[in-house]
Amino acid sequence: MTPGKRLMDIVLALVLAAVLCVPTAIVALIVLVRDGRPILYPSKRMKAPGQSFTLWKFRTMATADRDASVSGAYKQSRITATGRVLRRTRLDELPQLWNILRGDMSFVGPRPPLPRFVRLCPEIYAEVLKNRPGVTGLATLVFHKREERLLAQCHTQSETDAVYLRRCVPAKAKIDLIWARNRTVCFDLILILATVRRVFAFRG
Repeated sequence: MTPGKRLMDIVLALVLAAVLCVPTAIVALIVLVRDGRPILYPSKRMKAPGQSFTLWKFRTMATADRDASVSGAYKQSRITATGRVLRRTRLDELPQLWNILRGDMSFVGPRPPLPRFVRLCPEIYAEVLKNRPGVTGLATLVFHKREERLLAQCHTQSETDAVYLRRCVPAKAKIDLIWARNRTVCFDLILILATVRRVFAFRG
């Protein structure tokens, strides 16, 4: 990560933490009142081959997600009404400002994978994870809807994993590497603005 990119992450994270402290507290209170504890959900992710970290989100499921897999149709019944709104607006990812300040993540980069997929696809992730994972990124913006449609047809964890490994991981890696070859601070800002616009388009 270049010094300019890291500086942008720190400054933007501090500004957003100040601006969003009240909305974040409100979301936490809503989760607590409507769904109970725990408010936050920790997920073990990889930031580099052999280097894991704890990614934090607001909890969106009624029961603990202990199978550590991507979300297929078989998980949909466990997502709370509050969780559906948080996921669609990406408000569940507000706690990741802490991950950015810690240096685990950047605002822009490949989404941090689960350890099991890094073990299953070591060559792909050896390239993808040369870049610090991000909250959003080119692959997130380009492939997210396609991924949702593919995984919505999967009704077991094994089926979900198979489709994700075969159809999603290689496609997302190609897009992430296109971003990596062309990344600049300006490009990152464009992707951040595109992500914000998508969130507000949903809310509108």
